[in-house]
Amino acid sequence: MTELLSNPVKHYDWGSRTAIATLTGRPSPSPDPEAEMWLGAHPSGPSLLVERGITLDQAIAADPQAELGAGTVARFGARLPYLLKLIAVERVLSLQVHPSAEQAEAGHARGAYVDAHPKPELVCALTPFSGLAGFRAPGEAARLLAELELPELRPVVGLLEAGDSAGALRLLLEWPERKALVEAVAAAAGRRGHDLVTRLAEQYPDDPAVLAPLLMNRHDLMPGEALFLGAGVLHCYLSGFGVEIMGGSDNVLRAGLTPKPVDVDELLRITDFAAQPLRVEPVDGLYTVPVPEFALGRAQAPDVTLEGGVPRVFVCVEGEVAVDGRTLRPGESAFVPGFQAAVQVRGSGTVFWAQPSREADAPATGV
Repeated sequence: MTELLSNPVKHYDWGSRTAIATLTGRPSPSPDPEAEMWLGAHPSGPSLLVERGITLDQAIAADPQAELGAGTVARFGARLPYLLKLIAVERVLSLQVHPSAEQAEAGHARGAYVDAHPKPELVCALTPFSGLAGFRAPGEAARLLAELELPELRPVVGLLEAGDSAGALRLLLEWPERKALVEAVAAAAGRRGHDLVTRLAEQYPDDPAVLAPLLMNRHDLMPGEALFLGAGVLHCYLSGFGVEIMGGSDNVLRAGLTPKPVDVDELLRITDFAAQPLRVEPVDGLYTVPVPEFALGRAQAPDVTLEGGVPRVFVCVEGEVAVDGRTLRPGESAFVPGFQAAVQVRGSGTVFWAQPSREADAPATGV
């Protein structure tokens, strides 16, 4: 049984007024920025099962075995372990990092996190898509900061030259005269041609995190390319439109480029300064990642039969695709419950789907 979904759109100020509206066939530009469309059962924005008139999380709570399948319930309990999104980035997102499963569970128990689940992420580009993720080698970051020729930054450069990325980040995040530093950084970055630093300084004139492009690695994706961000990988997205899938969690620690508070001690505790994102290539149409919560499927002009027994969320991004005979057009989506034995996917367009990772491909807990 394939059920059409109606999905909430989140209006964050970094979103696009055209990308999601155009894909879903609504007037463009939209009145407000549209950053994300959520497809799933997260309590902060569950999808609506159109024919039943109830939200997906309500359906799962009423009969988890049928909606999720026995195997998913055994692995994750009575919850959908992933959240699928369309993400449209017009302005830079906040710098952020997410805890591991073990860190989330322990942190939730002591009141530090809103839930006990990890939030690994995978983004697959629909248009050219850019982000910062993972720290540069300390020596490289030291060299780039030293080239700004700012006496104020010499203590930061010294820590990086000593291999202490955590100490350098703490020093920046706890900087006392923030506005004066950012003004000096913006002027020096302009002289050196670091356009992204200067653009960030215009948006965040009292946030030393504008130096992130010199401290972190940049990743540029072309359509169909995907990047996985595991626990402890500091990151932010810069621009583009894509499909994003993540663990069904709200656990976020921010490091800057936001007016929201930054918990420096907890941030440094869970950030892994050696961890890097992973480029993921699809195998038989499936982007498989080293966590159990999700895998992302993608098919163009599909003619495939997917094994049943797991809950899947489908979204069409181009042309027309039929999921067990239910036609989806661009921006339309559907849920296939776990009790269904198999899923026929046919059509001339492009479709993505979310599902839990296969047990053979993923560890028992998130990393």
